[in-house]
Amino acid sequence: MQLVVARIGRAHGIKGEVTVEVRTDEPELRLGPGARLATEPASAGPLTIESGRVHSGRLLLRFAGVGDRTAAEALRNVLLIADVDPEETPEDPEEFYDHQLIDLDVVTADGTEVGRIVEISHLPYQDLLIVRRPDGRDIMVPFVNEIVPEIDLAEQRAVIDPPPGLLDESEAEIASTRDAQDADPKSEDAS
Repeated sequence: MQLVVARIGRAHGIKGEVTVEVRTDEPELRLGPGARLATEPASAGPLTIESGRVHSGRLLLRFAGVGDRTAAEALRNVLLIADVDPEETPEDPEEFYDHQLIDLDVVTADGTEVGRIVEISHLPYQDLLIVRRPDGRDIMVPFVNEIVPEIDLAEQRAVIDPPPGLLDESEAEIASTRDAQDADPKSEDAS
């Protein structure tokens, strides 16, 4: 099975290094020197990692055969793809590979059917489960313990505890106090 483990960003310096947006919880395993990775588009690779280092909090990689800034810039936005045994699981039992989550049934704690996971969206601060509802609409569920307390791979289901408004917009709670201040002129500053 193939998993996207990183996306190549900008060139760094003049010797062929590139920044990468890491999309794996195991970068030391997947993005170490000597790793040979397929690419998307396929015409850009395969690429073999020659060296890697962290600079100002970003991972920088250098690939064999990419020796200057021009060659590095040509790789911008290329996805790096690792071959992974489909039976392999992360060491941490609280972590999952995308392919393990896709197609899981999603239910609430009381057993109410919500839908099915169709995609995982990896954002800088958290991941989102894209859940297709029975009516065909997609909803985004933040993949955090408070909202997704249980993933049961044996039962092929994810249990969610949705906050008000996640499943039904009419139940959303307004977090802003601006409306309350507008309604009560006494609450404004007396400056």
